[in-house]
Amino acid sequence: MTTATSITVRVPLAIRHRPGRKTVVTPMAGGVAPVATRADPALVKALARAFRYQRMLDEGRYASITEMADAERLERGYLGRLLRLTLLAPDLVEAMLDGRATPSLVLPLLLKPFAEVWTHQRKALALA
Repeated sequence: MTTATSITVRVPLAIRHRPGRKTVVTPMAGGVAPVATRADPALVKALARAFRYQRMLDEGRYASITEMADAERLERGYLGRLLRLTLLAPDLVEAMLDGRATPSLVLPLLLKPFAEVWTHQRKALALA
């Protein structure tokens, strides 16, 4: 019978805390850059809901935000803040969905009032 041998493998890694989850970040292997982290799930979900609710209003399913809020069982103020996300610049929305947005760009920040002019949004949110 052979004697059991143990092997110790050490892999340097870091644990990065993101909203709602933790991500393990490993070092570059063979000069290949690590895969970019995914988009913030809470932000993606909020954007999807915002555009869905906006489409419902546009199609005439609901006559007002108040009517929609009652039907969807949401607070009217929250629904209004959520619908404001549809006013974000398209390139900002795309960056958030692709996970290319800055890590400090989180949903609570976007639910606060922001400029309607896209160039002003880009400047303000790039500093976030």
